[in-house]
Amino acid sequence: MSSLDDLISRAKMLLAEGHSPGQIADELSLSMETVTWLLTQAKGTTAPKDVHIDWSAVSSYAPLLDDTAKMLLTRFYQAQEEEMRKKSPDKGSDQLVNDTEIGSPAAEVIVGIAISGIPLATLIADQEAADLAIYFPAKQSQNKDPTGSISGNFAAVKDRCCLIIDDTITSGNTMKEVVKYLKKHNATPVAICVIFDKRGIKDVEGVPVYSLFKISRID
Repeated sequence: MSSLDDLISRAKMLLAEGHSPGQIADELSLSMETVTWLLTQAKGTTAPKDVHIDWSAVSSYAPLLDDTAKMLLTRFYQAQEEEMRKKSPDKGSDQLVNDTEIGSPAAEVIVGIAISGIPLATLIADQEAADLAIYFPAKQSQNKDPTGSISGNFAAVKDRCCLIIDDTITSGNTMKEVVKYLKKHNATPVAICVIFDKRGIKDVEGVPVYSLFKISRID
């Protein structure tokens, strides 16, 4: 079986198990356009250009997942220091730490985007002694008029500084959605941290994006 056939089979299996197309997109780290094609394979159309990422060897093993969460946090602080160095090139690391908030908690609330961002955000929140919030994207809703939402079972975000965590940026639509949601509720998104960036996005609505890996397709 080819890798494409395998993806088609997995997508259809997830649909049969009751997953929505949005949930399937998250499970397979693919765009909604790609998932729609996998499920329908409309005649005369070709598969959308996309890259499938399988990081289950890490996501299914807690110690590696914990290491990845720490890497994301280190990436955030590294980027923060780099920005301060650009503003104050003559100052040493110790001066930067004393003069800025480098080394202080990344945010008051760590926002994990369901589903794959939740375990990463949980681990980061624990390390930072921060609160944990969970965001459910609109694409995962099966309502007629789907909207994204923050779970009421976890931390609130209103009037608080938030760090957004997920595994992959595919199209960037979910990130735009969560940033707009946070701003609408008077929260301040300080940054977005992901493992894989498939779009090469530097920022979303002015919120910087920090990734561990940038994925590019070369045809």
